[in-house]
Amino acid sequence: MSEVGTPSSAKSAQIPSGARQEPVADAISHRTMLSSTTVYQGRIWDVVSDTFSLTPGSKPLTRDYIAHPGAVAIVVLNDANQVLLLRQYRHPVKMELWEIPAGLLDVEGEDFVIGAARELAEEADLIAAQWHVLTDFFNSPGSSSEAIRIYLARQISAVPEADRHVRTDEEAEIELRWVDLDEAATAVLEGRIHNPSAVVGILAAAAAAREGFASLRDSHAPWPAHPGNRAQ
Repeated sequence: MSEVGTPSSAKSAQIPSGARQEPVADAISHRTMLSSTTVYQGRIWDVVSDTFSLTPGSKPLTRDYIAHPGAVAIVVLNDANQVLLLRQYRHPVKMELWEIPAGLLDVEGEDFVIGAARELAEEADLIAAQWHVLTDFFNSPGSSSEAIRIYLARQISAVPEADRHVRTDEEAEIELRWVDLDEAATAVLEGRIHNPSAVVGILAAAAAAREGFASLRDSHAPWPAHPGNRAQ
């Protein structure tokens, strides 16, 4: 008879006392690729159709997905522990979303941190002197190869007026606002912020802040999940 609230199957799966578990970590897993074809070429990204087998000789599977160059996003904190949010119209969802600065890694050979600094200057007219990796994530791994690295940027200053990027199209409507980090985290948990980079970045920053950001990785930490590092 199992204990109340503990199914017998769950009890039998418990790790024996003293047993050592490996840390939870995603891992590259190359499978047998049979074919790969670009079925649609877009202005920014393509759609690819791959046929592969999970094990040698097993039934072939075909999956279509967006081939994406990767992206960076930035949680910017000022000395008052406020995070910079920007509001921008996103046509696919037909909403104005509160986001953090972000952009594509679409410049060949560009260092990831340099790309993040470029996006921060272009979208928010800011320069940061201190950079750390906050977290990495896949935006939609069932349908896209996109990987996003989120940086924490601090010790900020303004881009000189003469050097500022001229924002056009949707970016011309960008509205900037400084929000207390705890308030931003509450907005995420209450469902008032939907942008995935903002959701992940804000909650990661709120968690890291509780230990004084002591465990964050160096800004040039390896990024094995970037699309360029997962090529088969």
